[in-house]
Order: sequence, then structure tokens, then C-alpha cells
Amino acid sequence: MEKALKILLLVAGILTLPAILPRLAYDRPGPVALVVDGRALAEEAAHRGASPTELLRSYRSLGVTGIAFYEERVEERARKGLGAYLEGGMLRLLAPEVGFLAGWYYTDVPGASAIPLPQHRVVWRGKTWIGFPKDVARVPLGPPAELEKAYRLGFWIAYRPENHPLHPWPPALPPQAGLFVFAGTEALGYPDRLPEVAERLSAPIALIEGTRQAGVAYLAKRVGAIRLFSLRGEYQLKLAPEVAARKYVLAARERSHRVLYFRPYPTPGETERFLEELRRGLSAAGIPLGVPEPRRFSPSPFAAFAWLGAAAGLLLYLWRLPRGLALPLGLLLLVIAFGYGRDQAGPLLVALVFPVLGFLEPTPGLRRWGYALAYALLGALFLTALGSREETLLGLSAFRGVGLLLLVPPFLYLLGILPKRDWKRVVESLLAHRLRLGEAALAGFLLFALIIAFFRRGNDAPFISVLELTLRDQLQALMIRPRFKEVFGHAAAVFALTAGLPRWITLGLLAFAVIAEASILNSFAHYHTPFSVSLARTLNGALIGGMLGGIGWLIYRGIRRWWSA
Repeated sequence: MEKALKILLLVAGILTLPAILPRLAYDRPGPVALVVDGRALAEEAAHRGASPTELLRSYRSLGVTGIAFYEERVEERARKGLGAYLEGGMLRLLAPEVGFLAGWYYTDVPGASAIPLPQHRVVWRGKTWIGFPKDVARVPLGPPAELEKAYRLGFWIAYRPENHPLHPWPPALPPQAGLFVFAGTEALGYPDRLPEVAERLSAPIALIEGTRQAGVAYLAKRVGAIRLFSLRGEYQLKLAPEVAARKYVLAARERSHRVLYFRPYPTPGETERFLEELRRGLSAAGIPLGVPEPRRFSPSPFAAFAWLGAAAGLLLYLWRLPRGLALPLGLLLLVIAFGYGRDQAGPLLVALVFPVLGFLEPTPGLRRWGYALAYALLGALFLTALGSREETLLGLSAFRGVGLLLLVPPFLYLLGILPKRDWKRVVESLLAHRLRLGEAALAGFLLFALIIAFFRRGNDAPFISVLELTLRDQLQALMIRPRFKEVFGHAAAVFALTAGLPRWITLGLLAFAVIAEASILNSFAHYHTPFSVSLARTLNGALIGGMLGGIGWLIYRGIRRWWSA
């Protein structure tokens, strides 16, 4: 039975391989647009005594291909001299006979008449002043005139509308825009007018890294979307230009961002260093500059064979369990996969089971580590085929079960090493065992490591030291950085399988090493990361972890020889 299931796994893997081809085509690098923030550009031009158009031309020579314009507010149009904006009480002092109302706010800027509030109109000095019962200084009115100038200069236009409750409707959306990047935490028209906005949008929308905006998922499915990366202005200023540039390159290389949105540094020299390092990094990664377009993804029909692989992997694991545990545990795993994973039931089932299979192989030495890596990569193939959809590739739908991957596979491994017969007697003997100090210390260490691994998942995880952040940055500059959980887990596996330790210590270290295999599946479950990058990260982690495990074995062997001398 076990041999048949392994053959079935191999066949399912071969049949699933063509399903990766559409994913590889979707993951192709670039083109990437370098987009400068329009407000930051205007502030820099004012500080340097230059016009925004002159400054924009200089940025073109540095590789900047686009500029982002925000909607122009009432106060901004007044500041540009396109009209005035004053409180009614002040106007009454200037012209008491005209009829201005105290407590109201008056303006004569273009577009203000479309603000959906009660209005009081007064003619003064040959102009019609429109009064509103509340402050409308920050109400957005539409695109600025500078947008058309930049478009004529050949720049790619990103337009940033704002979902203000007093936004004039229908909104003025410039046809020159090549991308819509919503300002704030909501898409324009959220929550009731999204269908109308979708009909009016003439270009795709941006999905901003690290920013949740209500309504963008709805619009992305209808008009297309492009992933955008940006650093907060205050955070960017804390980084050296070269360090900030490497973060942008990393986003384009490893997280499929194709719009790199930046703000200039206070001095021209720093901005030039930033852009030079950014262009150098993109060129080294083979990512061209250009105009990005939304991509559509059509899953391959061969992806259906991945379900066969998932079922065979589950049955293979259950076959190795004690007979009394196989059925209830199998049902529990299916409940977790379909009840918690829901539309990602297949990927979650694969991610829970496949990290365990290799370490349960009845083979000695490093061959078992090789089996573990092979099963994890096979699981990654099935997970990628089952989970790659347009919404997951764009990051709109995150993988469900990252926390489970750190907790469930080690538990499944411990159940898998129980003997098929008399397993209840083994459990009873373990419960009756008098715990020794060394056993308690190792168990406590492994439990502590598991807790740290669980809470350190995600990009904003706690317990990250400055030294580790520096090490991450240095590794990312040299290679596609592996996950540290994989490095240490592989090292633990190699050490445990070669050092000749007592069986209980070996099993404990292998239970920890299972986390490394689960982390491999977690890497591929970040669908917005290109498949080739996840594969390179996995292989780098196995190589570095294997080397560290080998070094640990050499040190341990030397200490034992010295102790026995």
C-alpha cells in the first residue's frame, strides 16, 4: 500500500508540473515604473526655487518615468491664486452690506459649486461667492492643471482620488491617468458607489503594500490592479539612500511590485544616490523600466492533478499512523482544511501534511533529510498549483493557516513516530516516565523555540533585534535571503541525523526540524512572491542550514573526542 501511494504521488507530481507554466509566465519580471510623489515634488521645487516642470525634466534623466498627482482641494486652489477661501465673519467685516453669513465659509474657486451642501450665493466685487455651512477647505475637487502638463511631457500619470464624504459627484477622473492610487483608507465611492466608479475608471488601480483600503478588492476584480510599493516619507528619511533603494529593489524582485513610488530626499545629492542605486539594483535583477500593465492569470487544467497528490500525501501519512488514530486524525485534518481553509482547503491540507512525510521515512542518516526536502518541494508544487489564482497572486487573498503551519506539523510528526501496535502502552509509559533534568531542559528549549517561531511570523513580527535586521539586509544584498526558521531547522535535522545522539534527543530535534519543512510550504504560500524566488529561497535555506548542521556535527565530534581522551 505504501509503495502504491508513493507511485501515485510521483505520478501526480509529474502531471501537475505543466500547471506551473502559467504561473511562471505571470511572474515574469517588470516592467517597473519609478513614480515620484507630486506633492513632495512641488515642495522640493519651492525649496530649490525651480518650477515643478523643470525639476520633473531633471528627474527623467535619473530614470523617473511617472508622477503621482493628488486631487486638488479647495484650499490648494485658493493657495494657487485660482480664487479665495474665507470665513463669513471676516467677509462681513470687509463688506457688511453684501450679506455674508457669519459661521459660513465662502469661496470662488473653480469647481466648488459641485460640493453637495446647502449653498448661499453672494455677488461681491464682480464675483459670485458660494457659501457653505461647514468648513470645506479640504474637500477634493478634481485633478490639478499640472497633470496635463506632465502628461504632455511624456510622463506616466498616477492619479490619487480621495473618498471624501463631500466629494463632488460624479468625480472628475482624468483620462490621461495610467493608474489610480487611492489616497486614504478607502477606495473612491466606498461603500455605495463602487459599481459606478468601476464603470468610470479608465485604468487599473494600485494595491499599496501594507495598506488596507476598503473597496479595492471589488474594483481590482473589475478593472485590474498593479502592486505598488512605497516607504512612508518619515521612515524613508531615516534610511540612507542606498538602504532605501535596496528595499525598493527587493520589493520589485521578490514581491512582484511593479510601481515603485518614492518621495525625494531633502537634498538633490541624496535623491540622486537613491535613484542611481535603485536603477543599478533593478538592472542587476534583470528588471526593465517601463509602463506596467495589469496581468490576467488563467489556471492550467493540469492543476486538478494536484488534488490527487494532496489526497495521496494524506493517505500516506495516515497509513503510517497507529490504526486507532488514522481515521479520527484524518477526519480532523479534513475538517481543519475545509472548515478553516475554505477556498484554500487544498493548499492548507498539503501544507500541514507534506512537511512531515520525509522525516517519517524508515531510512537512516542524511537520506531522511533528503526525503524531507523532496517531500516539501513536492508539496510546494501541489500547493502552488492549487492556490495560484488572480486574487492570491495580487495579494488580495492571503493564505489561511500560517500559524497552523508552525504548530500542527510538529504534532503530526510526534504522532507519526508512535508504533503501529501497542501505541497506547508507549503513551502510557511516556506519561509515567520520571522526567530528568536534561530532558526537561531540552523540552523547554524546544517549546521556547516553537513559541518564538510562532510569534515571529509575518513582516511586523516582534523580538527582532537590530543585529538581525542588519544581517537580513546584508544577506538580501548578496542573495535571495532564506528564512531563518528554515536555516536553523535544516541545521537541526542534519545535526540530529549525524551526531549519534540518544533517540529521544534526535526525535526532539527532528520535531523542531519539521518547522523548517513547514516554512518551505509557507514560502510558496506567499503567492505574490514569484515561484522562482520561493524556490531559490528554499534551496539557499537548505544549503546554508545543511552547512551549519555539518559544522555543528564537527564541533560536537571534536568535543566528544576531547571529553573521552
